[in-house]
Amino acid sequence: MFKVLKRWWKYMTAKLSGSFNERADPKVQLEQAIMEAQEQHRRLREQAANVIANQKQTEMRLNRAMEELEKVNTNARQAVLMADEATKSKDAAKATEYTSAAESFANRLIQLESEVDGLKTLSLQSAQASDQAKAAVQQNSSALQQKLAERQKLLGQLDQAKMQEQMNTAMATLSETVGEDVPTLEEVRDKIEARYAKATGMRELTGNSVEARMLEVEQASMNAQAQTRLAEIRAQLGLAPAAAEATGEVAPPTSEPAAEPGTTST
Repeated sequence: MFKVLKRWWKYMTAKLSGSFNERADPKVQLEQAIMEAQEQHRRLREQAANVIANQKQTEMRLNRAMEELEKVNTNARQAVLMADEATKSKDAAKATEYTSAAESFANRLIQLESEVDGLKTLSLQSAQASDQAKAAVQQNSSALQQKLAERQKLLGQLDQAKMQEQMNTAMATLSETVGEDVPTLEEVRDKIEARYAKATGMRELTGNSVEARMLEVEQASMNAQAQTRLAEIRAQLGLAPAAAEATGEVAPPTSEPAAEPGTTST
């Protein structure tokens, strides 16, 4: 039973993870990855700083131990000399005291020499660890810069992908039926062309009929009457005919002047 539940839990976890990855915004996920990389770099810098600080502290301890070692060594030599002088002076009490002091200095000298040796080894190891930490920070910094540059590239590709997807959707909308009540562009074009062709055919049929010719004759007759009437009016006003004005000729004067409006001839 436990194995079944465990397998079911793993299955649901994988399913939810897959659904999340499909629906998640790649831009947000990219920013999360960059933020995580920056956080890792910050932690690495802190660890490297601790390693370097430990190496610096070891160096300071070694320097202090070496200074104390030099001092104790000098004091031990001085105590031996003073004990020797007291012995030569046959001052047994001072000789004993100086000898005891020299032995104490010697014991301290042995301890310091052992401590210095240990600090030298520790300092060497700390220096190596410090160099490795610096190199690791430098390599990770370069990797982080590459990731930042890659982020810009991926963001550009993501924008291009979104634009291309929108273009694909728009083109698919033009060539596919959106719904049952929405025709395609091709269907609308065929319908308009059919109506235009039908209207053109009807116009040709109407233009070739007897009624159309009769209408043309009537229109021509009306135009001729209108031109004749206009010529009479121009003659009454003593104006040249329209054709004469167009050619620059002057019409000959009439035998009788035109009567002015409102008068009668005798």
